[in-house]
Amino acid sequence: MFKNIYFLLVVSVILNFSAASALADEQKSLESGKNEQKVQKSSSPDVNIPKQAAVYSSAAFSDKCAFVFKNFVSDKGTVDYKQLKRKKFELNKLFEDVRNLDPNEYQKWAKEDKIAFWINVYNLEMLRIIIDNYPIESTRILRLIWPPDSIRHIQGIWDQYKFIVMDEQFTLQEVDQRFFRSQFDEPRAFFALTYASQSSPPLRNEPYYGHKLYEQLDDQIKKFLVNPIAFKIDRQAQKVYLSAIFEPLWYGQYFVNKYGTDKKFKDQQPVIRAVLNFIATYIPEQDVRFLETANYKVEFMNYNWRLNE
Repeated sequence: MFKNIYFLLVVSVILNFSAASALADEQKSLESGKNEQKVQKSSSPDVNIPKQAAVYSSAAFSDKCAFVFKNFVSDKGTVDYKQLKRKKFELNKLFEDVRNLDPNEYQKWAKEDKIAFWINVYNLEMLRIIIDNYPIESTRILRLIWPPDSIRHIQGIWDQYKFIVMDEQFTLQEVDQRFFRSQFDEPRAFFALTYASQSSPPLRNEPYYGHKLYEQLDDQIKKFLVNPIAFKIDRQAQKVYLSAIFEPLWYGQYFVNKYGTDKKFKDQQPVIRAVLNFIATYIPEQDVRFLETANYKVEFMNYNWRLNE
């Protein structure tokens, strides 16, 4: 009888020890899980990056890349490249979406949606190239030609950095020539493309959307032309200064088709007449009168390639 009682006591102790041990293990597991969650939470990015389905529309892509422009581009169009460099992984994820975009879906989009899409892709790729080379390195010899923070120190920025869209290889130069200089025939889009430089049209702190594209482009042009790096009149010297991007061999020639005129600015060559006719749509009335009736010389300003940070 005493043996049986002793046996029961031993079994009870063992069971209680096992239960306590299991409970302790479970508590450790729970605490470990909580610590893991804390670590994950503390290491999560400080920028809300939308988690959405694969790109099926231009607007969907615009929504997905909005965090880049909203969080790293100022109201004046300057970029915080140092902070953006920390989000390189998230930026690369956006290019996975454009890589896998179905060309058949793309062909269904309206022209405005296509333009908005390629503007966003172009600007994102430019930002990615910059952060891949940030801070910009320069040689002592080239610093005699360009400032140390000039993007001209990034070799092959236009034609050597390759990226994939809809399973097709592109460079910035190819996107510019194929879509903006040729297919779209929309000169206003030139002012939406960033060259990551101080003389560039300002980068917006929002993506472009097809449904409000022309409103955004018109706003871009007004912001650009109000800046003396883009357009200014010296009435005393009888000179009109234009941004270098209006030069005939840059973008100037692409204004002739839509804005060319033989009725005004007759002292100027056809390309300059088209550019002035375009500009007159966006500037104050007193400046329009000067362009239309005064005798003046048109000169193009030197372009400042220093980084827009």
